[in-house]
Amino acid sequence: MRKSLLSLAVLSALSVPTISMAEEAAPAAAPASPHTVTYNVGLYSQYIFRGLTQTREDPALQGGVDYAHSSGFYAGAWGSNISWLTDGAYYKSSSLELDVYGGFANTIGDTGISYNVGLLQYIYPGSRKPTIKTAETTEIYGSLSYGWLNGKVSAVVSDGAFGYDNADGTTYTELNLNAPLPFGKGYTAVAHVGYQDFTGTSGTVSNSDFDYTDWKLGLTKAFDNGVNVGGYYTSVEAKSTFVPDASGQNLVKDQFTLFVQKTF
Repeated sequence: MRKSLLSLAVLSALSVPTISMAEEAAPAAAPASPHTVTYNVGLYSQYIFRGLTQTREDPALQGGVDYAHSSGFYAGAWGSNISWLTDGAYYKSSSLELDVYGGFANTIGDTGISYNVGLLQYIYPGSRKPTIKTAETTEIYGSLSYGWLNGKVSAVVSDGAFGYDNADGTTYTELNLNAPLPFGKGYTAVAHVGYQDFTGTSGTVSNSDFDYTDWKLGLTKAFDNGVNVGGYYTSVEAKSTFVPDASGQNLVKDQFTLFVQKTF
């Protein structure tokens, strides 16, 4: 019986008219979505922001989400644990930095030059002392990139800047280099120099007394699965009036940071 059924099935199949594949209409390819959403999470041996440790040299867990449109518009949010506000006795309690940002990035014709402009809000939830200026800060920024080089200027448009009063107009100017290395796939040399220029006064103290220059040298390795690992060395050169925080830790010092991060 099994053999007879099999023979019938074969004969039935052979009796069906043959259809040429060339005559079949190929299905239309689905258009690529103009929307992209990516996520990132990373573990760092400490959180360094513009040359200064934000976690008193303790580890930091960081992560964020980014939305991008094919037009060049983007928006995102990013967070990290911090300790500098309580280390300095500025806040009674504060352990989180949350950054919310949005902007527009694109290229300038066929020049190979790309630009990026946007707005960034630094948020520090917590309870601060009544006499302390809020650390929350609003910046606008603009950058130009060509090849391995990127130059960026960030300017404060809020009244205060990271706890400094009357500091609108404060700027941070930076030059960054990310150069692929020839000795292995995914290796990149990182170099950075930045200058923090404060404006205004906090009480009777000129905020410009706290201006400083920072620089960074590092090496990263990117894997095909979205994992990035690396390390960098940072240093700060500041005026002699740049004082340690209330915990007695001198923020102006050389630092070394290791990290592992994944984007997906």
